[in-house]
Amino acid sequence: MSQQSVRSSAFLDEMGVGPLWQLRHPTPSQPDAAPGEVMDAPAVQVAAPVPAAPAVSAAQIMSAAVPVAAPTFAPTAPAAAPAPVPVAAPAPVQAPAREAETPAVSAPMAAAMAAPEPDALDAANASAADLADDDSTAWFDDAPTPARPAPVSEEAIAAMDWPALKQAIASCTRCDLCATRRATVQGRGHTGAQWMAVTAAPNRLDEKEGRAVAGEAGKLLDNMLKAIGLTTETDVYLTGLVKCRPAGDDGAERAPSPDEVAACRPFLERELALTGAGMVLTFGQAAAKGLLGVASRGKVHRHGALPVVATYHPADLLRRPEDKAKAWADLCLARGMRDHAA
Repeated sequence: MSQQSVRSSAFLDEMGVGPLWQLRHPTPSQPDAAPGEVMDAPAVQVAAPVPAAPAVSAAQIMSAAVPVAAPTFAPTAPAAAPAPVPVAAPAPVQAPAREAETPAVSAPMAAAMAAPEPDALDAANASAADLADDDSTAWFDDAPTPARPAPVSEEAIAAMDWPALKQAIASCTRCDLCATRRATVQGRGHTGAQWMAVTAAPNRLDEKEGRAVAGEAGKLLDNMLKAIGLTTETDVYLTGLVKCRPAGDDGAERAPSPDEVAACRPFLERELALTGAGMVLTFGQAAAKGLLGVASRGKVHRHGALPVVATYHPADLLRRPEDKAKAWADLCLARGMRDHAA
């Protein structure tokens, strides 16, 4: 065997197709070849590796029925030629025609091909995690608004005692202030008082402390009453025309509207009836106008059969101390009216 044949055989063996090559390309026996001996195959110029073909069994390789593709690794340096393998010369075999190959499809690819387009997904099937990651609050828009409890009727209020009245005021829904208030502000003082002191509505501090006329204004009001011999502990019940703090859209305080005054009027009328008061003092212009329809001080008005005297609100006097003399005159008028009636 020539050196070239040895190299060719070694290269074909290294590529894994040596025996198959000898089976498919038998060469005529040389004159001096022994019986059954396979002569060297002519030198072969090997081109680029053959594309991968389907796997075949060892039996198919031995029967030369299916061609074997060359591996894709790079050839190494030629090794020593292996000893020739004596085989019987097979009869030429016609390789069966192969059917058209169908490309293999991996499981992930098949799943992707079967999956619907993203636009076709139903938004209702979004997972809880998707909703949790969504910063939007638009889905709250469809939530039903809790129904406001039915407002208590004027007839029911007119039959209440003090505990029932205070409970009704605390849970009142007779006007829209119930949706914005932090808390209602109950009246304070003696529940059997002969004097009723009325303001327009609680302010921010009153709402925070839950006390009608709180803070420095409350201290001044107590001093004004003491000046004519009255106290909230024994003689006066202090309340508001409206029990919730009115505020504008910007949160600023405002006077109560006529509708708000009308919604709260049954509570005031019941307070007047339960105390049995015989004299009313209003503090501030809004209180006088809300109760009487006019805001006139310096004279005696009437609310039904009750005499009413209007004067300044203590908060106004803290801003304008020069009006304290006028307020003192109003208080003396009310005291004289009450003493004359007694």
